Amino acid sequence: MTAPVRIALVGAGAFGAKHLDALSAIEDAVVDTVVSLPLEQAEKLAGRHGVARADSDLHQVLARDDIDAVILATPTPLHAQQALAVLRAGKHVEVEIPLADSWADAELVARVAEQTGLVCMVGHTRRFNPSHRWVHDRIRRGELSLQQLDVQTYFLRRTNINALGEPRSWTDHLLWHHAAHTVDLLRYQTGEEVVAANILAAPTHPELGIAMDMSVQLRTSGGALCTLSLSFNNDGPLGSVFRYIGDTGTYLARYDDLFTGHDEPVDLSAVPVPQNGIEGQDREFVAAIREGREPESSVRAVLPSYRVLADLDAQLHPTRS
Repeated sequence: MTAPVRIALVGAGAFGAKHLDALSAIEDAVVDTVVSLPLEQAEKLAGRHGVARADSDLHQVLARDDIDAVILATPTPLHAQQALAVLRAGKHVEVEIPLADSWADAELVARVAEQTGLVCMVGHTRRFNPSHRWVHDRIRRGELSLQQLDVQTYFLRRTNINALGEPRSWTDHLLWHHAAHTVDLLRYQTGEEVVAANILAAPTHPELGIAMDMSVQLRTSGGALCTLSLSFNNDGPLGSVFRYIGDTGTYLARYDDLFTGHDEPVDLSAVPVPQNGIEGQDREFVAAIREGREPESSVRAVLPSYRVLADLDAQLHPTRS
């Protein structure tokens, strides 16, 4: 493929805008269409980023021959079914995390992706943040052995609002969305599978219908531990902090930035990925399409992480299994 990859971005929310910012820096990609409901929302985002077209009908866009690939930045409950529709239409797909909110759906997307041979990538951004890649490269070179990954993922979401403070039509989930980042990151950094997983959850919120606080413990086949605390009740600094406790050092990753255990900045300029994790993620998607190869964070690579999430979910809801 010599021409730029022509992309339709689906979803005009906060993450849709982040993808448009990232894609604007990628020479081999052109965003042709923004898709969202209502149409006015798609038109507004497209106009702000200089995208030529806006549409409200994904299936209409998928029927076009001039679209090579689709990035899904839509509500979690839509991810799996939309990914399947894209693959069955013969288009490459990058679906934002999480791939699905059930094991059955995650497994089905993986199966269809294998059958089609198309690029199917999941937005596990932590694999692309320069902070986490710096740690990954040290582990790979044998300079650091991870003993424990301690993670705090904290937000204030006592009402159903999104990252922009706007009302949501769907409800976010600590386990299937936010814990997915950490479960996959642990597997990625250690190169090992999770062999033990435990979870505790607070009572279900009477209006939102979800647990607002969770505590997760994980252990890999090589003995590395992970302690993950998640909350939608946190009234303080928001986001995630990842503390890597290794045999030769301790490091704190705050999205794209990295610090030592004594809060000294780590120079990441030599890390061979963009300094923005979303751009790195999108560059990998475009490169995999152009080179005809499996991308980092392919559905095949991340699928075992969703098996762990399903096992944790079964602990919380034993009558479903």
